[in-house]
Amino acid sequence: MLHNFDMFHPTFFVRCETELNDAEVRTEVHKNDMRVYLTANQSKPCFVEFQWKTAIEPSLLALGDAWERSYGELGFTTVGNSDRVMPWYFMLTDKDNCFCFGVKTQPSAFISFRVTENGITALADCRNGGMGTALNGRELLLCTFTYKAYAHTDPFSALCDFCRALCPAPLLPKVPIYGGNDWYNAYGHNSYETVCAAAQIHAECARGIENAPFMVIDDGWEQGSTAGPWLPNGKFGDMRAICNEIKGRGLRPGIWIRPLNTNDPAVDDTLKILRNGKRDYLDPTHPEVQAMIRGDIARIRAWGYELLKHDYTTYDLFGDWGKDLSDAVPKTEGWHFYDRTKTNAEIVLDLYRLIREAAAGMLIIGCNTFSHLCAGLVEINRTGDDTSGHDWSRTVKMGVNTLAFRLAQNGAFYLVDADCVGMPKGFIPWEKNRQWLELLASSGTALFLSPDEVTDTQKREIARAYQTAQTLHTIKPVSWIDSITPAVWEIDGKKITFDWA
Repeated sequence: MLHNFDMFHPTFFVRCETELNDAEVRTEVHKNDMRVYLTANQSKPCFVEFQWKTAIEPSLLALGDAWERSYGELGFTTVGNSDRVMPWYFMLTDKDNCFCFGVKTQPSAFISFRVTENGITALADCRNGGMGTALNGRELLLCTFTYKAYAHTDPFSALCDFCRALCPAPLLPKVPIYGGNDWYNAYGHNSYETVCAAAQIHAECARGIENAPFMVIDDGWEQGSTAGPWLPNGKFGDMRAICNEIKGRGLRPGIWIRPLNTNDPAVDDTLKILRNGKRDYLDPTHPEVQAMIRGDIARIRAWGYELLKHDYTTYDLFGDWGKDLSDAVPKTEGWHFYDRTKTNAEIVLDLYRLIREAAAGMLIIGCNTFSHLCAGLVEINRTGDDTSGHDWSRTVKMGVNTLAFRLAQNGAFYLVDADCVGMPKGFIPWEKNRQWLELLASSGTALFLSPDEVTDTQKREIARAYQTAQTLHTIKPVSWIDSITPAVWEIDGKKITFDWA
């Protein structure tokens, strides 16, 4: 499949912020792994580029990953027709044999790959903001490259195995995760009353199941409007009281926050990132910001919430969504964080670790989080952009695509969350949504619904889906090589065709 491939002897180049370049790269080889270390004294490294010269058949199919969530774009393409940037890892296949190459989770740089007929290139973005990083003599474990070849193996099975090899210590929930999230039935127009009504629906549909469902309060409860201060607005009042209402109905309470955005006038602008001449979002490398985040999460824990969904960290840190990033993270140059001594990837990891520590025994859902960096630090990760309560085509584009092409990460990196079944009354026909519900329930991933009202038929089918979600099923996307929204799936050995039209 690859001719004369030698992972352990790439050519590499280091680019620094100025012409001064005292950076050094050191490698260590361990079986199929190669650890890469970077150090510099005075210079500030920006990128390290690795090249492997090897002939690659142009007819081979290539599949890559996404920086954070995917946006309906994942799918196979031939090597000869693509110069696609593939973050974190990629797979090549002729449908019978497979070759997988990538970096292990929690690297200290943003790593992306390009594959052409002439070989493989990996770019390690080790900047701080849009400038070089002041390592000051520190030796940094940049990343660990690894690969596996599979003969006569189904591509989906190969990718599942490779993802397990990339993440040595995933953090996984002990029970299936399912229940309600009120975003797609309320879109921020939620209240104490709407949450209690939704909780009652889920309680009735989960009756008889020992594993309690969740009721996640999404954006709309806070004073700051998609921003802090993370205190209840007038529609909610006492957040401890609504938490107890949810528990009283037999559900587990969860809540949403955007930790790096605040409208609190008491927060000094110097605590925010300076980018493009503006200070918008909190700088998590500043000790005062770290204390604020710890305090916000401690307050939420004290209210009694058992699940924390944190959102927007990719956008707030770097000013772009994952879909708009190429091989450089971030796109914007000429700015840096308060602490210049760590790479962007290290800063992201520190933030996720801070949230993990502050959340203590709470479950965490990451949303708009960098997949390879949150693996091992969140139990659940949103792997695709928003589905919809209003637009069925968006649910298919975002939900079905991410479930098919990132399902291999489920149980290997975290529990995948391909997003909700949006069910506000009067928008998406139930015959469409029930298919998405059926697929999610059988997938072994997180299952969240957003209903505002349900008919008796819907209640019975939701109850059946909740029961289905309690046990493990075998599942794979059969038609994923030919379609970015595969309709044919194999569930427990039986092929099922869904109508996504």
